[in-house]
This record gives sequence, C-alpha cells and structure tokens, in this order.
Amino acid sequence: MTLESALKAAREAYAERNPNSKAAYDTAVQVLPGGGTRTTLACEPFPIYIASGKGGEMTDVDGHVYKDFLSDFTSGIYGKSHPALQAAISKALTTGVQFGGHTTSEARFAAGLVARFPSMELVRFCNSGTEANLNAIGAALKHTKRKKVVVFEGAYHGSLLCRFSQNEPEDVPGVLRAPYVSEVSLSVKALLDPITTEIGAILVEPMLGAGGAVPGDPVFLEGLRELATRIGAVLIFDEVQTSRLSPGGRQALLGITPDMTTVGKYFGGGFAFGAFGGKREIMDMFDVRRPNPVSHGGTFNNSALTMVAGATALEQILTPEALSNLNALGDTMRDMLNSGFQTSGAPFKVTGLGSVNQIHCTLANELRNSAHDLLFFGLLERGYWTAQRGTLALNFQNTSEDVEEFVAAVVDAAQAVTVAANGN
Repeated sequence: MTLESALKAAREAYAERNPNSKAAYDTAVQVLPGGGTRTTLACEPFPIYIASGKGGEMTDVDGHVYKDFLSDFTSGIYGKSHPALQAAISKALTTGVQFGGHTTSEARFAAGLVARFPSMELVRFCNSGTEANLNAIGAALKHTKRKKVVVFEGAYHGSLLCRFSQNEPEDVPGVLRAPYVSEVSLSVKALLDPITTEIGAILVEPMLGAGGAVPGDPVFLEGLRELATRIGAVLIFDEVQTSRLSPGGRQALLGITPDMTTVGKYFGGGFAFGAFGGKREIMDMFDVRRPNPVSHGGTFNNSALTMVAGATALEQILTPEALSNLNALGDTMRDMLNSGFQTSGAPFKVTGLGSVNQIHCTLANELRNSAHDLLFFGLLERGYWTAQRGTLALNFQNTSEDVEEFVAAVVDAAQAVTVAANGN
C-alpha cells in the first residue's frame, strides 16, 4: 500500500463514519463558499461539524467524542466550559449587553494586562489579533512619521496580513520581508541598512505560530531590539500566541521589552478579542484629551461580556502557577512525542515551546501533505482533535494522563504513515 492509497482508504472510512457531518456540509455549501468562513478548518472530503463541547472534549453531529489537543489553534486555553467563566458571563448577561457606553470592567481588564506586560504602559482593545496588529502598525508609522514595515518569512499576523508569509511583497506596499534567522545576520542588515530612515515598524513573532511553532532565537530577538533602537523604529512583538507561555509572554521569559505588544485569542475569555499597547509616548496619540488625537473606533471594542470574561480570566484562571504547569506539560508532551517518533522510526518531529507545538513531517516535500492528512484522520479515528497541519495546543482541561494517552495514540497513528510511506 502506498501513502496515497492509504490516504484514499482513510478518507473513505472517514466519510462512512460521518454521514451527518456530510449532510451539514452539503447544506453549508449552498450559502457559504466552500462550506465555511474559516479556511484553516477546510478538510477533504468535508469537515467535521461539532454539536457540543464540555471540559476538554467535543462531540460531533455524528456522536463521536474527541479529546481536544488543538484548543482552537491556541485560543481555547480554558477548555469548553470553565466554571469561573460560565459564572461571570451568566451574571453579566443579567445586567444587559450592548450599552454603547463604558463599563468599569473595561479599566479592570486593561489594568490586568498592563500589570503583566511592562511593554504595555497603555492599552487599547479591538476585536482580533488581526486588528491588533493593523492598529499597532498604524500607530508605529504615525509615531515615527515613516512608511515602511519589516516583517519576517513564515510569519502570520492575521488574515488581512497573510500575504506577509507569501512571495508577494509587491501586493503589500511598504512591507519588507526579512529572513527569520538565528541572529540579525548580514542578510537582514543588507536588506535594511540602505533604508533605515524609512523603516517605522519591525513586527515579529517571538515564536512563529502558524508558521510552524519555530522559536525565535534569543540572540535574533535581542538583535532586533538593538536594531530598532539604533534606527529609531518601533519594535512590535506579536504575542497573540506566545503570550500563553508565561504571565508576561515570551518577552518576559527572555527579558526583552519591545516598544509595542499585540495580544488576542484567549485573553477575551472565549469571545472575539484583540489588544495592542505600548509606550505611553506612542499610545498617547489615542488620548482624546490631546489636540488632534488619532481616532480608533469599534462597536465591539469594549463589549461588556468580553470585558467581564477577560478580566475574570486574568484574575482567576491565567495565574502564574496554572500557566507554568500547562507549559511544563507541553514541554513534556513534546519530548515524549519526539522520543516516540525516534524510537519507532516514524517520519515526524515536533517543535515548539511550552503548550504550543507543531508536528512536522520529515518526508520529501511532495509527500508531506499526504502524511499529515493520514496522521490527522488516524487521530480522529482514535478520538483526538488536532489540526491537519499538525498544530497542537494544550488547554487547562488536559491532564498528564490525557497527554500520555495522546502520545501513545499519535505514535501508533504515525506507524500507519511509516508503513504506507515505505510501500508496505
């Protein structure tokens, strides 16, 4: 059996097990292009449709139960039904929603973020990591009175900025793509030195998230800090994913303070959320008490439910101890998976930090997608929810026992890939 024939058989078995998801998909494609509004969830021959979730598990419309090891691509850190969030949100619902005015939870939530991130002397809220990065870029360019932005190969800073990770820089005027390397190398300097007076912002993920859970080398990130200071640019850390690595994100672990920071995903307590903050001298541009302030609107920027959920999460759930334990569990899982792959000879390896990791296939390029798909279907059949591309993210409902069982399932599923790849 070849890899392609094994994948064909896996897809056929998947389709047979999930008739209700197929029916839901057939309905969806009548009104949604491709059947959905989130490309990352696309799946051939059709995606799974979820009926409910509780704790660390989800049940699909065909009644299959999955243990969640994707955590909505890092945003579902609390699991599906955290009691503290349920209680806070239920109470907030009784007082009303959509006020079109401020509530005290807004400043309460902001104070919690500012306390955790010294790089955020002041903060503003928005509705996603995409918005946070767009606003941070805009603020940086306004502050420096410059027009060029530096980003890095493999980075993902939101759906409106996805071209940054493609070979189409001409489609995003003013954007320069530099190598994501182990240090601020000659290649980076050669690209930037001739135009340093034009660069207003340097935007970087301390670890590539969607780009494969590739940690940025500390020397590289420190070099960017020095470079930004030297040329007068604003250094922005996109910690939308890496903020879960410690109460103050990866910047706190490394002792590097950027000029601005963006966050999102899980900080909203399960609701759509983003935030950008930075030095007072930058963020003061948004102060309406000043002459000619920068306008920043958004109907849901201070949504009453999001503010309550976010503040509750910071105060009661995202404690230093809880995050430390979760990330230690993720480190253990990564080591166990890599050990299992090495021992079994499976063509995979895992990279990442703490609770955010990525499975990579080590086969030749033309075989990698098929290998990832076959592993994905194998894990679904074994009752585990992951991403086709190999993304893994733990949540607070995952236990050490869950991780041990998951590792065994992954190594077992990977064996099927090994057999097929070898043509056995």
